[in-house]
Parts: sequence; C-alpha cells; structure tokens
Amino acid sequence: MACDKPFRAHIRDRGQLTIPKEVRDKGALQDGAAVTIIPVGDAILVGPNKLGLEEARREMRRIMREAGLTPKDLLEGLEGEKAKLFEESYGEEDV
Repeated sequence: MACDKPFRAHIRDRGQLTIPKEVRDKGALQDGAAVTIIPVGDAILVGPNKLGLEEARREMRRIMREAGLTPKDLLEGLEGEKAKLFEESYGEEDV
C-alpha cells in the first residue's frame, strides 16, 4: 500500500485509534481484524496480522461449523464452482 497522503487521527481515552476508512480499505482491514503494531523510534507501524497456518485452519473449522458444513460439503461445492468457472472461461466442458 503506497502512502498517498498523511492522515490525522486522535487516540481516545482507552487507547483506541480509528484508522481512516480509506486506509482500512487499502490495507484490507475489516471490522474485527487483528493488526500488528510495531514501535519504530517515536513512530508506530500498524499492519494486518497475517494468519499463521494453524490459526487459519482453526478459523476455517469455526466458519464451517457455524455454517453447518462438513469438509465433504466444502469439496463438493468447490467442484461445482470449478465447473462453472471452466464453462464461463472456455465454454461447455467436453466429457
């Protein structure tokens, strides 16, 4: 994300900082997203906290459980999506 211009913000009494929408959009920061804060001299860097592999697996299991999906359901859905994408890109699949 290139810095187009500086932004001003205020830190609230509990240490909360509102990141301007334009910056959140450029950094793909959604509501509830975890961020990494790195002190650098008298400045700070704030960036998206990338999920580790195990954390990503846990998050996928949680999402699937909440949606009532099994791994088999997910794979079947992917096969259907793959077929639709193939047809959109190349026309009807020859079988």
